[in-house]
Amino acid sequence: MTVKEAIRARTGSAYEVRGGDESRDEGEHTSPGTSAAAPGTAPPTVAAGRAAQELGLRRSEFELAVHLGLIAVTAGPGGGRPRVHEREIARLREDPGFPDGLAERVRTVGTAEGAALLGIVPARFTRLARAGCVSPVTFYLNRYRAVVWLYLADELASFALREPELLAGRTPLGMRTMLEAGGDRRARNWRSQRIDRLLKRTTDPWARAAVEASALDSAHLAEVVEDPYERAYLARVRPEPVFGRPGSVAARETMGELMLADDPDEILWRRINLTLGLDLAREERPAPHPGDDPGARTTPAPDSTSRVAPPQAPPLTETAPPLAPPAGETPSGLREPGGKRLLARLGWRRRSDG
Repeated sequence: MTVKEAIRARTGSAYEVRGGDESRDEGEHTSPGTSAAAPGTAPPTVAAGRAAQELGLRRSEFELAVHLGLIAVTAGPGGGRPRVHEREIARLREDPGFPDGLAERVRTVGTAEGAALLGIVPARFTRLARAGCVSPVTFYLNRYRAVVWLYLADELASFALREPELLAGRTPLGMRTMLEAGGDRRARNWRSQRIDRLLKRTTDPWARAAVEASALDSAHLAEVVEDPYERAYLARVRPEPVFGRPGSVAARETMGELMLADDPDEILWRRINLTLGLDLAREERPAPHPGDDPGARTTPAPDSTSRVAPPQAPPLTETAPPLAPPAGETPSGLREPGGKRLLARLGWRRRSDG
Protein backbone atom coordinates (compact mmCIF):
# COMPACT_ATOMS: atom_id res chain seq x y z
CA MET A 1 0.00 0.00 0.00
CA THR A 2 1.34 3.42 -0.90
CA VAL A 3 0.92 6.61 1.10
CA LYS A 4 -1.77 7.85 -1.27
CA GLU A 5 -3.70 4.62 -0.82
CA ALA A 6 -3.24 4.86 2.95
CA ILE A 7 -4.56 8.41 2.98
CA ARG A 8 -7.63 7.34 1.00
CA ALA A 9 -8.17 4.42 3.35
CA ARG A 10 -7.92 6.64 6.41
CA THR A 11 -10.40 9.18 5.13
CA GLY A 12 -12.93 6.41 4.57
CA SER A 13 -12.40 4.30 7.69
CA ALA A 14 -9.82 3.63 10.38
CA TYR A 15 -7.14 0.96 10.09
CA GLU A 16 -7.75 -2.09 12.18
CA VAL A 17 -6.74 -5.80 11.77
CA ARG A 18 -5.38 -8.36 8.56
CA GLY A 19 -4.92 -12.11 8.31
CA GLY A 20 -1.69 -14.02 8.17
CA ASP A 21 -0.31 -17.44 8.63
CA GLU A 22 2.10 -19.48 10.60
CA SER A 23 2.68 -20.53 14.19
CA ARG A 24 2.10 -23.75 16.00
CA ASP A 25 2.01 -24.28 19.72
CA GLU A 26 1.13 -26.97 22.18
CA GLY A 27 -1.99 -27.09 24.27
CA GLU A 28 -5.65 -27.80 23.83
CA HIS A 29 -7.99 -25.11 22.64
CA THR A 30 -11.62 -24.23 22.70
CA SER A 31 -12.92 -21.84 20.06
CA PRO A 32 -13.17 -18.26 21.29
CA GLY A 33 -16.49 -17.29 22.73
CA THR A 34 -17.82 -20.85 22.83
CA SER A 35 -17.33 -21.38 26.54
CA ALA A 36 -17.56 -19.30 29.68
CA ALA A 37 -15.65 -19.78 32.88
CA ALA A 38 -17.61 -21.43 35.67
CA PRO A 39 -18.07 -19.31 38.81
CA GLY A 40 -14.92 -19.36 40.90
CA THR A 41 -12.70 -20.68 38.10
CA ALA A 42 -10.13 -18.88 35.98
CA PRO A 43 -11.26 -17.78 32.50
CA PRO A 44 -10.12 -20.21 29.77
CA THR A 45 -6.88 -19.33 28.01
CA VAL A 46 -4.95 -20.56 24.98
CA ALA A 47 -1.24 -20.71 24.17
CA ALA A 48 0.32 -17.75 22.37
CA GLY A 49 0.89 -19.73 19.17
CA ARG A 50 -2.75 -20.81 19.01
CA ALA A 51 -3.88 -17.24 19.68
CA ALA A 52 -1.73 -16.02 16.79
CA GLN A 53 -3.43 -18.56 14.51
CA GLU A 54 -6.88 -17.48 15.66
CA LEU A 55 -6.01 -13.86 14.90
CA GLY A 56 -4.38 -14.61 11.54
CA LEU A 57 -0.97 -13.34 12.64
CA ARG A 58 2.54 -14.64 12.19
CA ARG A 59 4.25 -15.33 15.51
CA SER A 60 6.54 -12.30 15.10
CA GLU A 61 3.51 -10.10 14.34
CA PHE A 62 1.70 -11.46 17.40
CA GLU A 63 4.66 -10.73 19.68
CA LEU A 64 4.93 -7.21 18.30
CA ALA A 65 1.20 -6.66 18.87
CA VAL A 66 1.66 -7.70 22.51
CA HIS A 67 4.68 -5.38 22.81
CA LEU A 68 2.62 -2.49 21.42
CA GLY A 69 -0.20 -3.19 23.89
CA LEU A 70 -2.70 -4.22 21.21
CA ILE A 71 -3.22 -7.72 22.66
CA ALA A 72 -3.47 -8.47 26.38
CA VAL A 73 -1.74 -11.60 27.65
CA THR A 74 -1.49 -13.31 31.03
CA ALA A 75 1.28 -15.40 32.56
CA GLY A 76 0.85 -19.14 32.36
CA PRO A 77 0.44 -21.33 35.47
CA GLY A 78 3.49 -21.10 37.71
CA GLY A 79 4.88 -18.18 35.74
CA GLY A 80 5.03 -20.18 32.51
CA ARG A 81 4.82 -19.01 28.93
CA PRO A 82 2.32 -16.20 28.22
CA ARG A 83 -1.23 -17.18 27.38
CA VAL A 84 -4.23 -15.30 26.01
CA HIS A 85 -7.76 -15.28 27.39
CA GLU A 86 -10.32 -16.56 24.93
CA ARG A 87 -12.43 -13.49 25.60
CA GLU A 88 -9.52 -11.32 24.41
CA ILE A 89 -9.38 -13.27 21.14
CA ALA A 90 -13.15 -12.94 20.78
CA ARG A 91 -12.90 -9.19 21.36
CA LEU A 92 -10.33 -8.79 18.60
CA ARG A 93 -12.20 -11.03 16.17
CA GLU A 94 -15.38 -9.01 16.69
CA ASP A 95 -13.64 -5.84 15.55
CA PRO A 96 -15.27 -4.44 12.39
CA GLY A 97 -11.89 -4.39 10.62
CA PHE A 98 -11.10 -8.06 11.24
CA PRO A 99 -9.19 -9.79 9.70
CA ASP A 100 -7.28 -6.97 7.97
CA GLY A 101 -6.76 -4.21 10.54
CA LEU A 102 -4.64 -5.72 13.33
CA ALA A 103 -1.96 -7.14 11.05
CA GLU A 104 -1.83 -3.83 9.17
CA ARG A 105 -1.17 -2.10 12.48
CA VAL A 106 1.80 -4.39 13.19
CA ARG A 107 3.14 -4.57 9.62
CA THR A 108 6.78 -3.54 9.61
CA VAL A 109 8.93 -2.36 6.71
CA GLY A 110 12.62 -1.74 6.20
CA THR A 111 14.28 1.22 4.53
CA ALA A 112 13.57 0.25 0.90
CA GLU A 113 9.93 -0.68 1.47
CA GLY A 114 9.39 2.29 3.77
CA ALA A 115 10.78 4.65 1.11
CA ALA A 116 8.48 3.11 -1.48
CA LEU A 117 5.53 3.54 0.89
CA LEU A 118 6.33 7.25 1.27
CA GLY A 119 7.14 7.73 -2.40
CA ILE A 120 10.72 8.87 -1.77
CA VAL A 121 14.19 7.46 -2.46
CA PRO A 122 15.79 5.24 0.23
CA ALA A 123 18.54 7.80 0.90
CA ARG A 124 15.97 10.43 1.89
CA PHE A 125 14.12 7.91 4.05
CA THR A 126 17.37 7.12 5.89
CA ARG A 127 17.98 10.82 6.48
CA LEU A 128 14.46 11.24 7.90
CA ALA A 129 14.98 8.25 10.19
CA ARG A 130 18.40 9.46 11.36
CA ALA A 131 16.89 12.87 12.10
CA GLY A 132 14.24 11.25 14.31
CA CYS A 133 11.25 12.02 12.08
CA VAL A 134 10.27 8.34 12.06
CA SER A 135 11.14 5.88 14.81
CA PRO A 136 12.03 2.19 14.45
CA VAL A 137 9.92 -0.25 16.42
CA THR A 138 12.24 -3.25 16.23
CA PHE A 139 15.33 -4.55 14.47
CA TYR A 140 17.07 -7.67 13.25
CA LEU A 141 20.66 -8.58 12.40
CA ASN A 142 21.52 -9.33 8.78
CA ARG A 143 24.07 -11.95 7.77
CA TYR A 144 26.85 -9.45 8.39
CA ARG A 145 25.50 -8.87 11.92
CA ALA A 146 24.59 -5.30 11.05
CA VAL A 147 21.48 -3.78 12.62
CA VAL A 148 18.54 -3.48 10.24
CA TRP A 149 15.86 -1.20 11.64
CA LEU A 150 12.17 -1.89 10.99
CA TYR A 151 9.35 0.66 11.10
CA LEU A 152 5.61 0.39 11.52
CA ALA A 153 3.97 0.99 8.15
CA ASP A 154 1.01 2.52 9.98
CA GLU A 155 3.27 5.13 11.64
CA LEU A 156 4.93 5.96 8.32
CA ALA A 157 1.53 6.68 6.79
CA SER A 158 0.71 8.90 9.78
CA PHE A 159 3.99 10.75 9.32
CA ALA A 160 3.24 11.35 5.64
CA LEU A 161 -0.10 12.88 6.58
CA ARG A 162 1.42 14.97 9.35
CA GLU A 163 4.63 16.23 7.68
CA PRO A 164 4.15 16.10 3.88
CA GLU A 165 6.61 18.98 3.37
CA LEU A 166 9.49 16.79 4.61
CA LEU A 167 8.95 14.29 1.77
CA ALA A 168 10.06 16.72 -0.93
CA GLY A 169 12.19 19.79 -1.38
CA ARG A 170 15.20 20.87 0.66
CA THR A 171 15.86 19.41 4.07
CA PRO A 172 15.30 22.01 6.84
CA LEU A 173 18.51 23.71 7.96
CA GLY A 174 18.41 22.43 11.54
CA MET A 175 17.93 18.86 10.39
CA ARG A 176 20.63 19.22 7.75
CA THR A 177 23.12 20.57 10.32
CA MET A 178 22.41 17.69 12.69
CA LEU A 179 22.86 15.08 9.94
CA GLU A 180 26.06 16.64 8.67
CA ALA A 181 27.44 16.43 12.22
CA GLY A 182 26.80 12.67 12.17
CA GLY A 183 23.64 12.69 14.27
CA ASP A 184 21.51 9.54 14.33
CA ARG A 185 18.40 9.31 16.53
CA ARG A 186 17.25 5.85 15.45
CA ALA A 187 18.60 3.91 18.43
CA ARG A 188 17.64 6.69 20.82
CA ASN A 189 14.04 6.76 19.60
CA TRP A 190 13.85 2.97 19.76
CA ARG A 191 15.08 3.07 23.37
CA SER A 192 12.63 5.79 24.33
CA GLN A 193 9.61 3.96 22.95
CA ARG A 194 10.74 0.65 24.44
CA ILE A 195 11.15 2.22 27.90
CA ASP A 196 7.75 3.93 27.68
CA ARG A 197 6.04 0.64 26.83
CA LEU A 198 7.75 -1.22 29.67
CA LEU A 199 6.74 1.52 32.10
CA LYS A 200 3.10 1.10 31.10
CA ARG A 201 3.21 -2.55 32.20
CA THR A 202 3.93 -1.91 35.86
CA THR A 203 2.95 0.43 38.68
CA ASP A 204 5.55 -0.86 41.15
CA PRO A 205 7.96 2.05 41.82
CA TRP A 206 11.05 -0.17 42.09
CA ALA A 207 10.24 -1.89 38.80
CA ARG A 208 9.70 1.49 37.14
CA ALA A 209 13.02 2.75 38.48
CA ALA A 210 14.64 -0.42 37.15
CA VAL A 211 13.33 0.33 33.67
CA GLU A 212 14.99 3.75 33.77
CA ALA A 213 18.17 2.18 35.12
CA SER A 214 18.31 -0.22 32.16
CA ALA A 215 19.40 2.67 29.90
CA LEU A 216 22.52 3.45 31.96
CA ASP A 217 25.84 1.63 31.88
CA SER A 218 27.37 0.32 35.10
CA ALA A 219 29.50 3.41 35.70
CA HIS A 220 26.61 5.90 35.43
CA LEU A 221 24.33 3.58 37.41
CA ALA A 222 26.84 3.34 40.27
CA GLU A 223 27.08 7.13 40.40
CA VAL A 224 23.31 7.52 40.75
CA VAL A 225 22.64 4.44 42.91
CA GLU A 226 25.50 4.22 45.36
CA ASP A 227 24.04 1.39 47.45
CA PRO A 228 25.09 -1.95 45.83
CA TYR A 229 22.08 -3.71 47.35
CA GLU A 230 19.76 -1.24 45.67
CA ARG A 231 21.54 -1.84 42.36
CA ALA A 232 21.15 -5.59 42.79
CA TYR A 233 17.46 -5.14 43.62
CA LEU A 234 16.93 -3.01 40.52
CA ALA A 235 18.46 -5.75 38.39
CA ARG A 236 16.22 -8.35 40.04
CA VAL A 237 12.90 -6.53 39.62
CA ARG A 238 13.51 -5.03 36.15
CA PRO A 239 10.60 -5.89 33.83
CA GLU A 240 11.45 -7.53 30.52
CA PRO A 241 9.40 -7.76 27.31
CA VAL A 242 6.63 -10.36 27.60
CA PHE A 243 8.45 -12.78 25.29
CA GLY A 244 11.94 -11.99 26.56
CA ARG A 245 14.96 -10.90 24.57
CA PRO A 246 15.99 -12.25 21.15
CA GLY A 247 17.06 -15.88 21.15
CA SER A 248 20.44 -15.71 19.44
CA VAL A 249 23.55 -14.71 21.37
CA ALA A 250 24.47 -12.07 18.77
CA ALA A 251 21.00 -10.49 18.92
CA ARG A 252 21.04 -10.42 22.73
CA GLU A 253 24.47 -8.80 22.75
CA THR A 254 23.35 -6.22 20.19
CA MET A 255 20.20 -5.42 22.14
CA GLY A 256 22.27 -5.00 25.29
CA GLU A 257 24.41 -2.42 23.50
CA LEU A 258 21.45 -0.62 21.90
CA MET A 259 19.64 -0.33 25.24
CA LEU A 260 22.34 1.93 26.71
CA ALA A 261 21.99 5.69 26.32
CA ASP A 262 25.00 7.06 24.44
CA ASP A 263 24.35 10.79 24.13
CA PRO A 264 25.19 13.17 27.02
CA ASP A 265 21.78 14.82 27.22
CA GLU A 266 19.99 11.47 26.97
CA ILE A 267 22.20 10.05 29.72
CA LEU A 268 21.44 13.07 31.91
CA TRP A 269 17.71 12.71 31.25
CA ARG A 270 17.76 9.03 32.26
CA ARG A 271 19.78 9.83 35.39
CA ILE A 272 17.22 12.46 36.37
CA ASN A 273 14.32 10.06 35.81
CA LEU A 274 16.09 7.33 37.77
CA THR A 275 16.84 9.67 40.67
CA LEU A 276 13.21 10.77 40.87
CA GLY A 277 12.02 7.18 40.50
CA LEU A 278 14.30 6.06 43.35
CA ASP A 279 12.80 8.73 45.62
CA LEU A 280 9.33 7.28 45.03
CA ALA A 281 10.54 3.69 45.40
CA ARG A 282 12.32 4.37 48.70
CA GLU A 283 9.19 6.02 50.08
CA GLU A 284 7.21 2.91 49.14
CA ARG A 285 9.68 0.44 50.73
CA PRO A 286 13.44 0.08 51.13
CA ALA A 287 15.42 -2.35 49.01
CA PRO A 288 16.11 -5.64 50.83
CA HIS A 289 19.50 -6.06 52.50
CA PRO A 290 21.16 -9.17 53.97
CA GLY A 291 19.57 -10.13 57.27
CA ASP A 292 16.24 -8.50 56.51
CA ASP A 293 13.10 -10.34 57.51
CA PRO A 294 11.84 -11.82 54.19
CA GLY A 295 8.26 -11.33 55.33
CA ALA A 296 8.77 -7.68 56.22
CA ARG A 297 9.91 -6.56 52.78
CA THR A 298 8.12 -8.39 50.09
CA THR A 299 7.95 -7.34 46.49
CA PRO A 300 4.39 -7.12 45.17
CA ALA A 301 3.79 -9.58 42.37
CA PRO A 302 3.81 -7.73 39.05
CA ASP A 303 0.56 -7.48 37.15
CA SER A 304 0.58 -10.61 35.02
CA THR A 305 -1.71 -9.10 32.43
CA SER A 306 -0.32 -6.88 29.70
CA ARG A 307 -3.06 -4.34 29.25
CA VAL A 308 -3.97 -2.63 26.03
CA ALA A 309 -1.99 0.57 25.86
CA PRO A 310 -3.45 3.90 24.76
CA PRO A 311 -2.47 5.20 21.31
CA GLN A 312 1.26 5.89 21.13
CA ALA A 313 2.58 9.42 20.87
CA PRO A 314 3.94 10.32 17.42
CA PRO A 315 7.67 9.67 16.88
CA LEU A 316 10.16 12.33 17.88
CA THR A 317 11.02 14.83 15.20
CA GLU A 318 13.87 17.22 14.81
CA THR A 319 11.64 19.88 16.40
CA ALA A 320 11.19 17.91 19.62
CA PRO A 321 11.86 19.95 22.79
CA PRO A 322 15.26 19.50 24.44
CA LEU A 323 15.42 16.58 26.82
CA ALA A 324 17.33 18.41 29.55
CA PRO A 325 16.40 21.76 31.15
CA PRO A 326 18.55 24.79 30.30
CA ALA A 327 21.86 25.09 32.11
CA GLY A 328 21.53 26.36 35.66
CA GLU A 329 17.87 25.40 35.95
CA THR A 330 16.41 22.43 37.79
CA PRO A 331 12.78 21.28 38.02
CA SER A 332 10.90 22.93 40.85
CA GLY A 333 10.55 21.02 44.08
CA LEU A 334 13.37 18.57 43.29
CA ARG A 335 15.36 19.03 46.49
CA GLU A 336 16.26 16.70 49.29
CA PRO A 337 15.47 17.68 52.88
CA GLY A 338 18.92 19.22 53.20
CA GLY A 339 18.34 21.46 50.18
CA LYS A 340 20.68 19.48 47.94
CA ARG A 341 19.97 20.17 44.29
CA LEU A 342 18.96 17.37 41.93
CA LEU A 343 21.95 17.69 39.61
CA ALA A 344 24.33 17.48 42.56
CA ARG A 345 22.55 14.33 43.72
CA LEU A 346 23.02 12.86 40.27
CA GLY A 347 26.78 13.03 40.69
CA TRP A 348 26.84 14.44 37.15
CA ARG A 349 30.23 15.53 35.89
CA ARG A 350 30.98 16.94 32.48
CA ARG A 351 33.61 14.97 30.59
CA SER A 352 35.69 18.13 30.29
CA ASP A 353 35.91 18.32 34.10
CA GLY A 354 37.74 14.98 34.15
